Amino acid sequence: MNESKLHNHIYHRSADLTISGGNKLIVGPGDDCAVYESPSGETTLITVDQLVEGRHFESTSSIDLIARKVIARSVSDIAAMGGTPSWSLGTGVLPKDYQHADELFDAMHKWALHWGCPLIGGDIASHASADHPLTLSVTVGGTMPKDSSPVLRSGAQPGDELYLTGQVGGSFASGWHLLFEPRLQAGQWASANHQQGGVHAMMDLSDGLGRDADRIAKASGLIIEIDATKLPINHRCKDWREAVSEGEDYELLMCIDPSTTIPSMDPPMQGPIGTCRACEDNETPGAIIIDPHGHHHNAASMGWDH
Repeated sequence: MNESKLHNHIYHRSADLTISGGNKLIVGPGDDCAVYESPSGETTLITVDQLVEGRHFESTSSIDLIARKVIARSVSDIAAMGGTPSWSLGTGVLPKDYQHADELFDAMHKWALHWGCPLIGGDIASHASADHPLTLSVTVGGTMPKDSSPVLRSGAQPGDELYLTGQVGGSFASGWHLLFEPRLQAGQWASANHQQGGVHAMMDLSDGLGRDADRIAKASGLIIEIDATKLPINHRCKDWREAVSEGEDYELLMCIDPSTTIPSMDPPMQGPIGTCRACEDNETPGAIIIDPHGHHHNAASMGWDH
């Protein structure tokens, strides 16, 4: 079973989840974060992500950058909902006789403080063999201002234009997958404008623009058309197909009403790179990439699948 099929199974199984204590579950599995509302009306975001040696980083990567990435991945999910990170929990499964544990967890502590989500607990275990990969996971909790609401993947509307917070592609060749900056400012702007009808949908790009745009399209029940000639592509990519497929970009993809004024940001927003439209009678929801020759390509297979 591939990742997408497993996700669909989990979403179907979890459709009727409830939580106790008077809390209201707003979003369960299927978006960048779970979201619940307390009896007093406070909105909480929770996400978890993991990092596996040989899969998400090389064994030669510095301890500091490994720690940075495992914190930043979950912070990026908070950014993708428009929230503010506030606390974190970390777990580690270390190879037998691992020599860098103190350095690793000190660095995780440092980066968690950097993004305002101090490590308040966690768990540590050890593999039976030194050959097993270092495996880390971080859970981050976040909050939403009372005058804003989470921006989900499922809210895109026909007529929306697509924007990115930065370039796509070349993440591994450039080292960006270790150095990316979670787009908290852009996400919070999107959330503030979500209430006003300006930003309708958003997610962060971890599995590639093609596959992740297709997820927004399917969740929103429409067609997303991306113009390959308008993509901000990293110069290390040989072509647009590589740029939308590689993954680990950690930029935000937003579906924005065309009447919305795009603010000045650092880095500046990139777009529009495409549009959203309603499905025609013979179509099912999904994302399409139109190449420089006008040919249409199914975006669903363009990206990372575990």
